[in-house]
Amino acid sequence: MFKNLALSVLLMSFSLQAAPIEKIYFGSCAKQHKPMPIFDAINADKPDVFVFLGDNIYSSYFDISEMAEQYKKLAHNKGFQQLKSQSDLVAIWDDHDYGKGDGGKEFKHKEQSRQIMLDFWQEPKHSVRYTQEGIYTSYLYGEGAHTIRVILPDLRWNRDSLHRVDDDTRAKERTPKFMGPYLPSPDKSDQLLGEQQWQWLEAELKKPAAIKVIGSGIQLLNKFSGWETWANFPHERKRLLDFITNEKIDGVLFISGDTHFGDVSRITDNTPYPFWEITSSGLSEKWKEVSPNKHRIAKGVNEVNYGFIEVDWQQADPIIEMGLKGKEGNVIHQFQLTLSEISNK
Repeated sequence: MFKNLALSVLLMSFSLQAAPIEKIYFGSCAKQHKPMPIFDAINADKPDVFVFLGDNIYSSYFDISEMAEQYKKLAHNKGFQQLKSQSDLVAIWDDHDYGKGDGGKEFKHKEQSRQIMLDFWQEPKHSVRYTQEGIYTSYLYGEGAHTIRVILPDLRWNRDSLHRVDDDTRAKERTPKFMGPYLPSPDKSDQLLGEQQWQWLEAELKKPAAIKVIGSGIQLLNKFSGWETWANFPHERKRLLDFITNEKIDGVLFISGDTHFGDVSRITDNTPYPFWEITSSGLSEKWKEVSPNKHRIAKGVNEVNYGFIEVDWQQADPIIEMGLKGKEGNVIHQFQLTLSEISNK
């Protein structure tokens, strides 16, 4: 019902739609050649907005010249077609739709990849996402006291190389064995976002909205898993959480993808209110094992899943329900909080 209404707030200073939205759903990790019946459950829920959080296709196994064909396979999925016809779709990439597994700024075909990706998601041709340092963007829905801002940083374009342990050390010291090979960067000059994007992100967080949803391609709150997370750049993770705290930014929720399992994280130490993160992965992909996460508050989900945030604006203190659902639309995890619970008191 909202298709084609969404334009980057980098290009617009007003709300995308006057009526408050109640359902923002999200997911990641969709292998385009698989059937993905989970779309049937998502479509039955009729989300107002669906956020694709990356690995929206798997192209890093293909030559860059084949990337457009991989997007066509997703476009031909009947469930995806229905979702596109009834909900507003917005997207950021992760490594596999960026074009290189665990890739960063060194990827030599990223300009081509950007063009193909933005064309597929029907980004307006005059959008700065085609020319700026990365495809980061944000969207504003609703108006007045009933607004939700969806903020999508780009964690690939400017990212420096990851640090990793050698195979022998990983085998001997990293247990359980499904911990990844990466290490936190010891160098504070290593970049995840790049300074230009940092200035944009901080400005977006300062803009008014009742709820601010930060959509990250990789996990953000997870302190360490050995895989790709913000924790590999601890100075940047700290910068973001400190900024939200010190600037008294209200209403922040985190959503993420990438992991091939569903996850729910919450941190309360040295925060103005509990910081929540719902990780939804994947729409087609799942791992038998679940990686470590010291901030996990519910059992990891090793089945296909999608995430949801639903807001009841009719209450004096709006109620937020969020969590994860399975391929039949069954609720796996669900948490309820009020808007005041994620606000500075």
